[in-house]
Amino acid sequence: MATISFRDATRVYPGADRPAVDKLNLEIGDGEFMVLVGPSGCGKTTSLRMLAGLEEVNSGSIWIGDRDVTHLPPKDRDIAMVFQNYALYPHMTVADNMGFALKMQNVPKDERERRVAAAADLLGLKDFLARKPKALSGGQRQRVAMGRAIVREPQVFLMDEPLSNLDAKLRVQTRTQIASLQNKLGVTTVYVTHDQVEAMTMGNRVAVLKDGLLQQVDTPMALYDKPVNVFVAGFIGSPAMNLLTGTVTEGGVRVGDYVVPVPRDTLAKAGDETTLIIGIRPENFTIADDGISLEVSVVEETGADGYVYGTLVGDEQADGTAGQQLVARVSTRQSPQMGSVVKLAARDADAVHVFSEKTQNRL
Repeated sequence: MATISFRDATRVYPGADRPAVDKLNLEIGDGEFMVLVGPSGCGKTTSLRMLAGLEEVNSGSIWIGDRDVTHLPPKDRDIAMVFQNYALYPHMTVADNMGFALKMQNVPKDERERRVAAAADLLGLKDFLARKPKALSGGQRQRVAMGRAIVREPQVFLMDEPLSNLDAKLRVQTRTQIASLQNKLGVTTVYVTHDQVEAMTMGNRVAVLKDGLLQQVDTPMALYDKPVNVFVAGFIGSPAMNLLTGTVTEGGVRVGDYVVPVPRDTLAKAGDETTLIIGIRPENFTIADDGISLEVSVVEETGADGYVYGTLVGDEQADGTAGQQLVARVSTRQSPQMGSVVKLAARDADAVHVFSEKTQNRL
């Protein structure tokens, strides 16, 4: 097993005007499940490929355990990678696919068969070892790809969006299997995804990237409860946090005719700023007699809960918020009608997030 350390690791593609990954500093613990998440083009896959040795590191270094692997070829890094597209050999059986890397390393046949059988047992593939990949479902093929990584018994697993080719139901099922498997094996794992629900449910810690820069790294719930800036606040959570601009006033931040309550000590951190960005999670809204006016566009009823989507109603000349989209979670027993106007108030003042409009950072 091993720790992983990115130390000012930078990758600049030829002809690019800015780094794809810019001075990444990230420490990953022994046996930890670390998820790299962010929108397309944020540098998460490049970071993974730098760790794998598939991309050059232009400056800085990468360490696995006590070894500087920055300039080592992939085969010498003791890592195993699971790709998005499975990358299975179509003419080989499941057993041969899983054991191929061991065969190339001249591992004795008895040992290869033992490792393949153990991995197949772990992944529920014992009955499929004689089949070819074309006779398997997408989920089974992904498990074969994982089995191929497991039999190598590496120090580090690298997974590049391994679930993106699966349908929604299978993704949920497979992600729980991967998280359980990693916990059982205890192998340090770096997992790349653009799906923040996957990130929140799978990782011990999550690293959020944007434009090649690390924004925040923490446990899933810490990211959810204490996002360091507006980007992380809007990216983590489904549905996303509502971000509204308002003016500082006595007792809170005014949005339209409603003053969103904000603790006095938080407002004090704003200094001379008169305009702030407030963030309110959908579950922190409640329908009330006094609040932000919302014209309901869509109501999604998902069973126990409902999600109300709409646009803010107000004097656009006064605060510029009219027409902004907003979402609130409500009980399906209270769901308003489409086209109606409801008032939404913050349920808990301590759960209101406040950000500087100038710096976009949390106050």
